[in-house]
Amino acid sequence: MLAHPGVRTFLTIWLGQFVSRVGTAMTRFALLIWAYEQTGAVTTVALLGFFGFLPYVLLSPVAGVWVDRLDRRKVMLLADLGSGVVTAALLGLFFTGGLAIWHLYAAEVITAALDTFQGPAYSAASTVLLPKELYGRASGLRSMADDGARILAPFLAGIVMAWVGLDAVLLVDATTFVVAVLTLVVIRVPDIRGQQTEAPHFWREMRVGFDYIRRRRGLLGLTLHFTVVNFFAALTYFGVLPAMILARTGGDEVALGIVQGALGAAGVAGGLLMATWGGPRRKIHGVLLGTALSFLLGDFLFAVGQGVAVWVVAAAASAVFIPILLGSRNAIWQAKVPPAVQGRVFATDSMLRLSLNPAGYLLAGVLADRLLEPAMAAGGALAPIFGPLVGTGPGAGMALMFVGTATLGSLTSLLAYLFPAVRNVERDLPDFDAGG
Repeated sequence: MLAHPGVRTFLTIWLGQFVSRVGTAMTRFALLIWAYEQTGAVTTVALLGFFGFLPYVLLSPVAGVWVDRLDRRKVMLLADLGSGVVTAALLGLFFTGGLAIWHLYAAEVITAALDTFQGPAYSAASTVLLPKELYGRASGLRSMADDGARILAPFLAGIVMAWVGLDAVLLVDATTFVVAVLTLVVIRVPDIRGQQTEAPHFWREMRVGFDYIRRRRGLLGLTLHFTVVNFFAALTYFGVLPAMILARTGGDEVALGIVQGALGAAGVAGGLLMATWGGPRRKIHGVLLGTALSFLLGDFLFAVGQGVAVWVVAAAASAVFIPILLGSRNAIWQAKVPPAVQGRVFATDSMLRLSLNPAGYLLAGVLADRLLEPAMAAGGALAPIFGPLVGTGPGAGMALMFVGTATLGSLTSLLAYLFPAVRNVERDLPDFDAGG
């Protein structure tokens, strides 16, 4: 892998982004606990996710146009700078005693808006730096960075908060953004924008991503598949998992940190496997079977577990498949979409597959706080029926939500095999460099 000239540049970018993600994950872990302690409501935590995903739905097509128009390195550089400024603003508010819940929501909106530019630029830059046989491995490394941050963040944030406080966590995060910016300053990414034969038309360019996916049924099917499974993940895995663990352990931050660390450790293991293996020969199996197993094993064990030991097993069973399914999916898209339009196509795909996530977060809070938590309390309406499976009391209603997503998420992924356009997407769609 190291013999290819673009690998060193990719690894430099990867290292800077990994350091930055550790800082970001530390801040999110610390602020999530802080927000839940302020209100004690699941909806508070779920709204953090809602505001974190809303910009992807609203801004992704616009971001995709600019990613394809601009130098992708500079796009990533400006996005990291902007995120660092947001963290610095939160730090200032905390120092002055003015930090409020709504500031966290605003910060999530701004940071996610910047990430709608950074994510497609990162993916498109990876495509032009690496040969396509390394796409799966590179995606595995990116997953390792995300999950490595998840391992380190709870441990580091817990130590820093215990010894110094929330302000120190925010300061560490701001410092890691500096590292990411410096790595982007010293590298160069090939510019494949080419010469414009006519004046660009913004709205016409924005439609390129929609049209490209719409005309290729296999890619459209993959997008729709992830739209549905991401909705299920937003309901539980992203929306209520931290609140469920805190509720079932009496607010034990150490228990939450252990489970999140286990999620990260399993993700690193899966990412390392993907980075060395590259995924199955037919990547579609990595996508669909990986997703089905992640839901079936992970979500079900999160549902029935009532202690840290079972939740750690659930975390391992869930997260180990995520780098494989994402790496396989990314490899398909990178091979099928020409680099010159990847910014627009990837941004449109991101918008569509995350379009239901905000609704999932909102529904998660409502289902937990107003319906299922009361129904699964001792003496609640559903407690006699589902109590033997998930228990009763605080957190049991959220556990019942995991039963639903375990069932629906795995079925959705297996049923996708029934659609030939999805099942045969690698065979039916030519690679962008196939010629002819």
